[in-house]
Amino acid sequence: MILPLLQMATATAVAVYLYCWRAGVRHRNAQSWESLLSRLQPDWGAPGVSDQFLCDNWLEATPEENWKRIHGTEGLWAMYQNTRVMLEMANYAARNTASIDQALLANLRRDGLQIRGFILKAFLQYVFKQADEKICVNALCATSMYTEMATRMTRLMQINFGGMLPALLF
Repeated sequence: MILPLLQMATATAVAVYLYCWRAGVRHRNAQSWESLLSRLQPDWGAPGVSDQFLCDNWLEATPEENWKRIHGTEGLWAMYQNTRVMLEMANYAARNTASIDQALLANLRRDGLQIRGFILKAFLQYVFKQADEKICVNALCATSMYTEMATRMTRLMQINFGGMLPALLF
């Protein structure tokens, strides 16, 4: 008696999951360029984390100074959200442009997943400690990869979309 109920519950849960997944894919595919741009958070206040700063000053500063410079969890969350939007922008470009560089798209997708992984790891570490060196190392990796991804995404958009370029770089 319990086995048929368990099978029915499992089948229903799988069906609901697949329906929700499919609806999410349809929603993502139906997004316009303007809706993607409106979801970017360009004003999260990160002019202090440019590539030049990362190369010159990160190692010399204390973990607390670096944590403040990226605006702590707010800055990491903004990078996390912007990375997701940039990945969706890359997918939009792939769907709507025939001449897109597939290797660049693959690199953007890979980097986006790595950035989000570093940020999640930094968040988990932050839950247990305040800004120490391990958290800042993950934040540095995420921030460095984020600035590179934003630069490559800007180039991709300049080549393929010209005037519809967002302010991805700080």
